[in-house]
Amino acid sequence: MEQQQVVIAGGGPVGLWLAAELRLGGISVTVVEERTGIDGRSKALTVHPRTIEVLASRGAHRPFLAEGLPIPGGHFAMLDDRLDFRALDTPFPYTLALPQARTEELLQERALGLGARIVRGHRLTGFTEHADAVTVRVTGPEGPYEIRASYVVGCDGTRSTVRTTAGIDFPGTPSTVLGWLGDVTLDRPPRPGFSAFTLRGGVMVAPLPGDRFRVVGVSPDSLTTGRPGDLTLDELRERTLAVTGDDFGMRDASWLSRFGNATRLAAAYRRGRVLLAGDAAHQHFPAGGVGMNVGIQDAHNLGWKLAATLNGWAPDGLLDTYHDERHPVGVQLTTHSRAQTALMTAFTPEGLDLRAVLSELIATRPEFNRALAERLTALAVAFPGPDPTAHPLTGTRAADLAFTGTDDTLFTLLPPDAHLLLDLTADRALGDRVPRGLAVRTGTLEGPPDAWAGVRAALIRPDGHVAWAGTDRDDTALRTAADKAITAVRRATPRQRTAGGAAPDGR
Repeated sequence: MEQQQVVIAGGGPVGLWLAAELRLGGISVTVVEERTGIDGRSKALTVHPRTIEVLASRGAHRPFLAEGLPIPGGHFAMLDDRLDFRALDTPFPYTLALPQARTEELLQERALGLGARIVRGHRLTGFTEHADAVTVRVTGPEGPYEIRASYVVGCDGTRSTVRTTAGIDFPGTPSTVLGWLGDVTLDRPPRPGFSAFTLRGGVMVAPLPGDRFRVVGVSPDSLTTGRPGDLTLDELRERTLAVTGDDFGMRDASWLSRFGNATRLAAAYRRGRVLLAGDAAHQHFPAGGVGMNVGIQDAHNLGWKLAATLNGWAPDGLLDTYHDERHPVGVQLTTHSRAQTALMTAFTPEGLDLRAVLSELIATRPEFNRALAERLTALAVAFPGPDPTAHPLTGTRAADLAFTGTDDTLFTLLPPDAHLLLDLTADRALGDRVPRGLAVRTGTLEGPPDAWAGVRAALIRPDGHVAWAGTDRDDTALRTAADKAITAVRRATPRQRTAGGAAPDGR
């Protein structure tokens, strides 16, 4: 029987990013994917700022920046006024328009380059969990076989075999709305960022590579639990014309589809040796283009924790924090999706007035605009711990901090398999006594964000969130606090790391 430390069901963006993260921790991994190739019909088009940060923290962002179309904002529920991302505290204050098919190609290249095994045309059919392992059953072109693994992770979509086999509930609400979309050529494309919303429906137009466009919308007769026949180009043209007064010279459809608003959230992201990520854990209406992004961020949270557990340095309970941290994000995701769905189906005079009020707030209240933008882009996601006296930075995503006198930034220094200790004291009070197994960076921050004022030391998790921050002016007290924080996050100390040195991917 084949042996692997982790088997991942599903070779989409979520499973591929998780595979790469596990390989950075030295974990053997097999990705089992039923599709024989990458699907050219890209469900996702948008890479959000936090996801670009995730890629940048592993040095994997450059191809995405080179190929994606930067868009300095996004929509909330198709409101007339768009969210402005330009004021967000990130090096990447924009979304990237990039088809999911290309995202998958880039992530597959990365996972394979790091040594992940990807088997296509193979389907995970079930598994049996034991006290110390999981026996995974797979059917491939040459018949059924088994893999013995320490853990199995379901990244296999809303109909997840892994979730079903594990008996994890997937409660929520059924579909009551059917949106529609088509990838087409437009002879008379509208202005960039075009959207329209009237009593007759709502329509958005987004650019695709190759001078093509995605037309997506919803209309009053979309509020149905029935399932009409397949969408046709004529129907898409008629629906677009009814809302906008123009069909934009629509022709040559390469993909036509309908999509529902069924909204569900897994009751548990972990059960024993079984874990879930991405659409296997959450299903929702695709409002704001966040689904793939939240899934990749799930994988980013899980990868280092699972690797640390298998490598023996994780403190007790670390793997349980995956559910504790990411399930609330799923709750927020489903809440925001339902809220946007309500606004996107408000085909009444009262509904239009509500939309107008919210749109005006976006346009005239920068703080409201920014709050929605930070939530939509996941820059606001934080994982506060149980200590109410901890520094406010604890659990937040760390910005891409710059260091005086060097080109180093936090994203270039962050190890994928170790916490990073920032010693920001003038006398380097911590750097000479850090235990083995941590990366260390001493120095002074250049133009630090206001939230970092007075911080003399910080411990950054491999996923870029702050595990601890200290402001004690007394070096002895600061050392004591740092020692306590380090002990809480690391049970064993296998090797010394120096920030800026070679990481497992050769950076």
